[in-house]
Amino acid sequence: MSQTILLGLTGGIGSGKSTVARMLAADGATVVDADAIARGVTAPGGAAIVPIAQTFGADLLTEDGALHRDRMRALVFSDPATKQRLEAIIHPLVAQETDRQARAALAHGARTLVFDVPLLVESGARWRTKVHRVLVVDCQVETQIQRVMARNGLTRPEVEKIIAAQASRTQRLAAADIVLYNDDLTLAELQDELTQLAERFGL
Repeated sequence: MSQTILLGLTGGIGSGKSTVARMLAADGATVVDADAIARGVTAPGGAAIVPIAQTFGADLLTEDGALHRDRMRALVFSDPATKQRLEAIIHPLVAQETDRQARAALAHGARTLVFDVPLLVESGARWRTKVHRVLVVDCQVETQIQRVMARNGLTRPEVEKIIAAQASRTQRLAAADIVLYNDDLTLAELQDELTQLAERFGL
């Protein structure tokens, strides 16, 4: 039996990384979505909610008991230490669930296991030691800005702040084994590009 390919997938906001993850899943890969896990632990009743309330106060929660993302984003931008305190709560919980899902996928014989990790580069060596290859979905920064403004209804300065808080494009490309350029591609063209790469992932 061939070895399971462990693929790290990342890209900046608005790069199309999540779209690529869905396409890989449709092609037969098992995707472990770190962002979805993070949303889960910060949803009502999630494992991060009590420590978040204890650390930052109940006003950082919504009426239904989820993390109030807009208020937390504003707090993080105004106080950089807040980001470290929040990550200290969320990241260990995400790591635990990521490992659990990965073990389950391997136990079920997954041929290609994709770790969809927005902060893969920011996490340093941790992910590099866990995966065989890193696939970076890349595009121009201006493309990111336009996509996120259109998708999320944010202003240009708001999107620029988010991009500035992430790893730079140069840093992501330096960490990449494989780069999928996603500037001005239709979904069909993106799928074609990914299909050409898919054999390298065991798909």
